[in-house]
Amino acid sequence: MIVGIRPLLSALRHSPAGPFLMAVQVALTLAVFANVAGIVARRVGRIEQPPGINTCDTFAMVVGSQSRQFHVASAVEADLTYLRAQSGVAAATVTSGEPFIGDGENFPFWTRPDRQGRTIDVSVMPTDDQGLRTLGVPLISGRNFRPSEIVPISRDGRSRPVSSIILTKFAAQALFPHGSALGKTVYGYGSSPYVIVGVTRNFMGPQLGQPRYATALWPEITGASGQYELLVRTRAGRLDAVMRAATRHIGMAHPDAVILSVTKLSHDLRHMQAKDRNVAVFLVTVTAAMLSICCFGIFVLATFNVARRTRQIGVRRAVGARKRDIIAYFMTESALVVTAGVTVGSGLALAFGQWLSDHYGMHRLDPWYVLAGIIVLGLIAQLAALGPARRAALIPPSVATRTV
Repeated sequence: MIVGIRPLLSALRHSPAGPFLMAVQVALTLAVFANVAGIVARRVGRIEQPPGINTCDTFAMVVGSQSRQFHVASAVEADLTYLRAQSGVAAATVTSGEPFIGDGENFPFWTRPDRQGRTIDVSVMPTDDQGLRTLGVPLISGRNFRPSEIVPISRDGRSRPVSSIILTKFAAQALFPHGSALGKTVYGYGSSPYVIVGVTRNFMGPQLGQPRYATALWPEITGASGQYELLVRTRAGRLDAVMRAATRHIGMAHPDAVILSVTKLSHDLRHMQAKDRNVAVFLVTVTAAMLSICCFGIFVLATFNVARRTRQIGVRRAVGARKRDIIAYFMTESALVVTAGVTVGSGLALAFGQWLSDHYGMHRLDPWYVLAGIIVLGLIAQLAALGPARRAALIPPSVATRTV
């Protein structure tokens, strides 16, 4: 027996409240599922991204002044001189953007003046000519900063503008996808021009809002605000010893300052990955709860329809309907409700994804996640309706026809 669509639609119109609410629930569940699936996939992908930095042997120390007498420029020079003279230190630099912790500056860069041409938001990491060595990041092309290009600390602003930058391969290709970025000029931070003097292997910077490999090194010694960060890469196996000695020496050397924090980059990386992992677990849990509620709603609606139509089922059985015909009837009815829900939900999912992209800078929703949501909800709906449908098929015609 072939299930007719018109009788099913007529039956749904006779009691529209339940199917309507179920379709709304399916639509909302699909919109949430598709967008959460995209977000979780990106979070998991970010956890698996290599940092591109030597995290095992590197630590960061943040020093802040406690009085107006603290001379930051002299302190930075003394600290770097001390650190670079230690046998256990491979390289040391000063910055204002510790990797992985989201504490730094984020600038847009353009390929043409007046905010024209290709653009990308870049995590800017100030450093001197030992920044690359400290991070353990090799150059792919170009050169390192020259000492003459490093802009020193100035409490009244920069004594001269920064004129050169080093980009990661990711940022360079985003700005100049059809050729080498080396030697090209980009614009940003007040439409000032910057010449790309080097391109490095991809690595993660301090700001994590934009793509994590969109990073630029900036030739400047920071600390005008009275606070600076030292990055130190030690030789293999010497991290703990050097970190203890440096903390003790720098703490005693600057009575007008305080060491605000000392952290291993490996710890910061794990903390960053843990945040992504926790967000992913939370979103998966919420979505699983929504899917469970949706499944339960479909089950309840199917059970209600079976109980309400016991006499109708008996009549159909008495005139020759087989068990599989009864099952097909209720399964098709559930499929109609779900189809209406996913039709509306698909548009809602795409609109919600566009809203997240426009207001929070997130990636646009990939339609494949919508398709995956439709498949998942379709399977869940059929499985939820199968139990009540099979119970309906087991009703004997003699019992059903005597039911009032």
